[in-house]
Amino acid sequence: MSIPEASLARVRVHDVMHTGILTTDPSTPLRVVARLMADQRVHAVAVADPDYARRPWAIVTTLDVAAAAAEGIDESAGEAAAGNEIATVSSADSLQAAARTMAEQKVAHLIVIDPATGHPVGVLSSLDVAAAYAGD
Repeated sequence: MSIPEASLARVRVHDVMHTGILTTDPSTPLRVVARLMADQRVHAVAVADPDYARRPWAIVTTLDVAAAAAEGIDESAGEAAAGNEIATVSSADSLQAAARTMAEQKVAHLIVIDPATGHPVGVLSSLDVAAAYAGD
């Protein structure tokens, strides 16, 4: 989406987000999650709440995979995501507000929530923000 000289305050998250969300069970081996990331060319996978599968409670990123690989650790998605609190944004929010949330919480991915249902509907990455900021 091209945003020449337009303020990110006027762009909505739903205009640039990736629709859909990859989710895994907390017990899934991190190597399996890494394969999913590589196959799907994504940098983050949501880890489902063990008590409510439609509600993610954490996120595994490629940085978590790299850290496990560097340490030679075999762990589960839940273990790798421990401490990675999920950050969310409404699909109706401005991209500027989403970028502010990313900067304040020091995260590169936000789970996008449908304001009508409260369910996750996609992912917004810092690369999505960068592309919009650059006017791509």
